[in-house]
Amino acid sequence: MRRPSGALWSHPDFLKLWTGQSISELGSQVSQLAIPWLAAVGLHASPLAFSLLGVLGFLPFILFALPAGVWVDRLRRRPVLIVGDCARAVLLALIPILWAAGVLQIWHLLVLEFVIGIFTVFFDVAYQSYLPALIEREHLIDGNSKLQLTVSIAQIGGPSLSGGLIAAITAPYAILFDAVSFAISSVFMIGMKHRENLPRQDAAEPRPKMWPQVKEGLAWVVGNRNLRAIAGCTGTSNFCSSLMFAIVILYMVRVLHLSSLEAGAVFAVGSAGSIVGALLANRLGKGLGVGTAIVLTAVIFSFGGLAYPLAPKSFPLPVLMAGQVLFGFSAVAYNILQVSYRQAITPERLQGRMNAAMRWIVWGTIPLGTLVGGAIAQATSLHAALWVGAVLGTPTFLWVLLSPLRAIREMPEPVEPPTPAQAELEGGLVEGTPLPAPSAADA
Repeated sequence: MRRPSGALWSHPDFLKLWTGQSISELGSQVSQLAIPWLAAVGLHASPLAFSLLGVLGFLPFILFALPAGVWVDRLRRRPVLIVGDCARAVLLALIPILWAAGVLQIWHLLVLEFVIGIFTVFFDVAYQSYLPALIEREHLIDGNSKLQLTVSIAQIGGPSLSGGLIAAITAPYAILFDAVSFAISSVFMIGMKHRENLPRQDAAEPRPKMWPQVKEGLAWVVGNRNLRAIAGCTGTSNFCSSLMFAIVILYMVRVLHLSSLEAGAVFAVGSAGSIVGALLANRLGKGLGVGTAIVLTAVIFSFGGLAYPLAPKSFPLPVLMAGQVLFGFSAVAYNILQVSYRQAITPERLQGRMNAAMRWIVWGTIPLGTLVGGAIAQATSLHAALWVGAVLGTPTFLWVLLSPLRAIREMPEPVEPPTPAQAELEGGLVEGTPLPAPSAADA
């Protein structure tokens, strides 16, 4: 089926994907508060068990992202998305069922959080890999902007909705809202008309093994100068921001003496900045050029973290809000632009492994930054930890500024590297050696 070439507002399959994801994003915001609330209040979880809840939800991205990328490149991606949504709907629905039966325990919640995380890994990798097959390359920034816009809106309205549902029907039954939202999302995707073709496989060739394909995806990211710069910039920023955000709530409460309402207002304003970033990302890419827009937004979020340690104790809200707005705006616009660029430059057969490798690299720094932030705060002070994160984060933009990425104006065509088998035949690849890095012109 030929993909529509008009605006995305007249693209029925994209609109179905966007609608379904908007609903499920709102539902996910409910669970993000309701599940920890259930653990803390309903199940009286210990501090260790409560912390494990977050760790087990994140751990699948480290353990399964790379093999998920291989499977996503071997399979049709839309069925992976449908199965991911349906499975999460069923798993989330088990929580209120077990609660109503009077048998729910904290270990149930921990196991469910881990298994839900596994399906989320496959969905997330397939989701970013499916969009370039669904819409035209020139619409990637617009498509990612629309999808990110509803995420930002859900981050503003979701916590209030979750709080209201918890107060009205209690946390276990509030989670049903998220289960239903995943089911609705899957219905929209089932109704999509677009069909993918499976990657071509020569019947005479043996089925490729998992590890060589994982290495090929990693080599594509690490061997490409622009993708390597994006990974370095994003991973470094994630490390520094997680270092700060690991203790920023404690700093707001214990040092700045902010109320919960004031702290919530800071983050709500930041979400408003995210909406602006989602709305303007496409215009920035067209007006400044894709590469320049990525560098500019990286510069802004690199310095945005300084607002936290610089906020005066006597009246911190204006500085905190300004910093959060700048960070929310620039981080969302940067993510839309760089994800769209990655999708545009990567061949179809490598989309899943590229997204998996990138996610494994840039999210692998988050738990490390969280641990470092807590350790610095414990050894020195909360304020000192914020300064360390903010100062380390300021040169983050140099990764992309010093790369050929800054010279790119338009979305490029995909660069097709040789497969490992082709490279071996041509004498261009020794086992364990990355693929040659494309030149700046290739990028």
